[in-house]
Amino acid sequence: MTDTSAPAYTALALQSLCEAVNPCKSPEEARAKMMAGIVRIRAEIAGSIAFIGPEVKLVVLPEYALTGFPMGESAAEWRAKAAIDADGPEFEAMAKIASDFGIHLAWNGYETDLHFPELYFQGCVVIDPSGAQVLRYRRLISMYAPSPYDVLDRYLDAYGEDALFPVADTAIGRLSAIASEEILYPEIARLHAVKGAEVFVHSSSEVSSPLATPKNIAKLARAIENLAYVVSANTGGMTGTPIPQASADRGSKIVDPRGIILAEAASGPSMCAFAEVDIALARRLRRKTAMGNLLARQPMALYAREYAKADIHPEGSLMKDGEVQTPAKSFYRDRQTAVIEALAKRGVI
Repeated sequence: MTDTSAPAYTALALQSLCEAVNPCKSPEEARAKMMAGIVRIRAEIAGSIAFIGPEVKLVVLPEYALTGFPMGESAAEWRAKAAIDADGPEFEAMAKIASDFGIHLAWNGYETDLHFPELYFQGCVVIDPSGAQVLRYRRLISMYAPSPYDVLDRYLDAYGEDALFPVADTAIGRLSAIASEEILYPEIARLHAVKGAEVFVHSSSEVSSPLATPKNIAKLARAIENLAYVVSANTGGMTGTPIPQASADRGSKIVDPRGIILAEAASGPSMCAFAEVDIALARRLRRKTAMGNLLARQPMALYAREYAKADIHPEGSLMKDGEVQTPAKSFYRDRQTAVIEALAKRGVI
């Protein structure tokens, strides 16, 4: 029987400045900048917990908080500059933060993979208070970066089906990760939810506004649809790129399973998006016989029948003759153009 009396705790969506590595002239310079970023983030976490209190048990960091995103670099250049090893010093430093402060630390960055030396992936990782990596999710839908879907058969051979939508059963509830714009895709959250996820950790670097934005609307929708918490951390601005610094700023928030915003940060680096996460509330709502229990009312088999007929975005598009291909700079736009043309020919659009 599901435990409906789980203890509550405080979650923090830490809105931290992103100091991009794009201007760095060498991988060594980029690595030094990343480690300096970790030192700064550690100090921000320490200060936040000192202010909020020791009940902070989950801290979510923004998307690619240590690097920013590629802006004109080739796949090989960005892999060398910004993709880190899964057991490298950056992960070790993040694990030490988690263990030193007794928190679950969720963060997002670009990763290398020994199975795919031609590529890099954007990964979401949760580290528990022992310093162990208890969750690794690789972003599946990306406009300008490789994803497991692009090399799906080879990826499944290496990691198995469970690696696509992983859920970690932890002392603070069942956690899953959603990367950036994937909050716009209901299926990503739903497939985590049907595997038991109660808290979505959402690392993002997004345009925010006092007006409603697509991503902010989606955060509420994903919480309501799945009766889950959304802990969403946005960047508190980004330096080191030609884009104005405050373009990806503000709006880090925590949303409860009813779609209620419990806390939200204004502009700049901020610890103001913290709130209580009551796992017992999510579990009570999910066990309630009511119209509002949308998760229990989903005819998933019906959806699966129609999804199986739909052929929109092709899988394995970075595979050729059984070999992994490093994407050219034009690859992602060319692929989307071809998809749009195929949908138009079929009368879908």
